[in-house]
Amino acid sequence: MRARPYREIDVFSGQAYRGNPLAVVLDGSDLDPATMQRFANWTNLSETCFLLPPTDPAADYQVRIFTPARELPFAGHPTLGSCHAWLASGGAPRQADALVQQCAIGLVPLRRSGARLAFRAPPMQVSAVDEAQLAAALAALGLARGRLRKAAWLDNGPRWLGLLLDSAETVLSLNPDHAALQPLGLVGVVGPTPAAAVRVAGACDFEVRAFAASDGIPEDPVTGSLNAALGQWLIGERLAPPSYLVAQGSRLQRAGRVYVEAREDAIWVGGDSLTCVEGTVML
Repeated sequence: MRARPYREIDVFSGQAYRGNPLAVVLDGSDLDPATMQRFANWTNLSETCFLLPPTDPAADYQVRIFTPARELPFAGHPTLGSCHAWLASGGAPRQADALVQQCAIGLVPLRRSGARLAFRAPPMQVSAVDEAQLAAALAALGLARGRLRKAAWLDNGPRWLGLLLDSAETVLSLNPDHAALQPLGLVGVVGPTPAAAVRVAGACDFEVRAFAASDGIPEDPVTGSLNAALGQWLIGERLAPPSYLVAQGSRLQRAGRVYVEAREDAIWVGGDSLTCVEGTVML
């Protein structure tokens, strides 16, 4: 056990303590997975990351990502938060505004525009939701069938049950039964803001909520992997414009903002990050 540099980063918000917190151990060398998992369980944040030297020569750094219960092959807010922490601690990318992260899913490109980072959404598989699963999800959410517009399984490392609802208002009104949702795994809901409201300066195009009771997280404040999956799904099926702004975390008194953009034949997911805690941890 020794002192290791440590940060807690607030991701997907320009206002401190209004986004999604992330724990980052900046030196994860010589830690075994059991120790990483135990520490992630102790922090009790949605994700805890450990930075390592890359083993792929194309990568700038490597990250391992843990929830309190398991290791993830990829997650969005840990990707942005880890990159922010790596840069803030003196990491020097090969290219000033184009970075490459190595994680269990493979290489994830990032780009930097001013202080804002964005990651390229990883490949995703879309599959149909069977009727029994859909009925269980609607019942657990207390959602009338008429409010649902479209449903699909979206797998980009994490596997999300994606539900497109009729409006942002419906998304915000949900009071789910988290115990009933748990067998379904990860559930993400999205609904559009009325066009008139979107025209107001600073308004968001969609409201998103993410339920992860299977990982011990009833509702995640702001979720990069879900928004990456939703962006590929909605833009790909022309259910969303090629560039849009998401609000997430509203019911949790957060102010998450996620920037989704189709660019260069890919979906990019971006947001602001802030360092809120800096010090060392004994591991």
